[in-house]
Amino acid sequence: MNLNSHRSPCCDSDEQRSTVNNTSNEYNQTNHDLMARVLSNHNISAAWQHVKRNKGAAGIDNMSIEEFNHFAKLHWLGIKQQLLNGTYQPLPVKRVIIPKPDGGERMLGIPSVIDRVIQQAITQVISPYFEPLFSPHSYGYRPHKRASQAVNHDMLMNRVGRKIKDKALMRLLGKYLRAGVAERETGLWFESTKGVPQGGPLSPLLSNILLDELDKKLTYKRLKFARYADDIIILVKTKSEGLIIQREITAFITNRLKLKVNESKSRVGPVSGSKFLVFTFRYAQVQIHEQALKKFKANVRELTNRNWGISMTLQIHKLTQYLRGWGHYYLIANAYQLTVDFDHWIRRRIRMCYWRQWRKPRTKVRSLIKLGVSERLDIACGITSKGPCRSSKTKGINIALGNDYLASQGLVSLRDIWIGIHYGR
Repeated sequence: MNLNSHRSPCCDSDEQRSTVNNTSNEYNQTNHDLMARVLSNHNISAAWQHVKRNKGAAGIDNMSIEEFNHFAKLHWLGIKQQLLNGTYQPLPVKRVIIPKPDGGERMLGIPSVIDRVIQQAITQVISPYFEPLFSPHSYGYRPHKRASQAVNHDMLMNRVGRKIKDKALMRLLGKYLRAGVAERETGLWFESTKGVPQGGPLSPLLSNILLDELDKKLTYKRLKFARYADDIIILVKTKSEGLIIQREITAFITNRLKLKVNESKSRVGPVSGSKFLVFTFRYAQVQIHEQALKKFKANVRELTNRNWGISMTLQIHKLTQYLRGWGHYYLIANAYQLTVDFDHWIRRRIRMCYWRQWRKPRTKVRSLIKLGVSERLDIACGITSKGPCRSSKTKGINIALGNDYLASQGLVSLRDIWIGIHYGR
């Protein structure tokens, strides 16, 4: 079966595919038979397409996205039957540790591809029962919104069970929570008695279901707040009021939700200088936090390393990929002048990379002539004893490797991304 077709490899009939967004009347009906909807061909097909678009690493079974199509053709009918009769057992998630910008570490749990498809199928069916009830001030992990707690499993399942009455589906959710964590390198398996591993399609929805109670608490107290996943900022008028609210909300999170508050990252202070996600607030403007800027510069220096040993085409491609991703996330901030300065700095570093690759004076002279530099100027530049840093500022190199030329090679401009975000062009 062709992976590029609209059919899922998990579909076991020629049933007509339809959209996952069922009508409101369907959601008003009983939800005691949700498992059938989860496993319907159109829902599984949409889940597979979603997982395939997101790509992602292999799970503990080492099966890649590309290998899944063949696997599903052979085994999906049997897996579907196991899901229906309650005998299916999810694989443990694969533990992956990634560095945080502040120097810490974040532990992710990567499910296998088949479990990502099943989790996504579950999410598509049960999410409409919860999304309309979530606070508009909650942004993390939610559709049409931008920008692993030690969760108590019993408490979480209780919250889910208030809306979801399908016992088979509830048992499957419980299995995913208790699937455990495995390390492929050591072969060790760790029991998961608490927590929702970050990395699977289900974890965002389950986290929001539990934390929605916190949103309701803050809304009831008429507090101005914004929450993105487990990062929250609450605005009050005075410091004394802030201290009172901090104690009350900390007690609520600890005692009611059975979650741990990170005291080292909790503070009461003026909005100016506060950090929310990767942003801060100064002069009534949203700005990028200093730590995020330091991390950005370090990553750009690594991507523009003059001794990388790869072609300039590939180096610019990799740099542009990073700049696009970074820009579309961070440049909602008031950072126009910052993007202008960064563009200038990045272009200079790219010119240094070209100069380093050309190496010999003869190669430099020939390259400069080819790029339209006059003979007298290119000879002066080509035989100079200046290093790459000083040479990148000279007239000849800036003529040869001008902004338009670098753009033609694929280098993206952060300034252009900022303008596109703020002015739609």
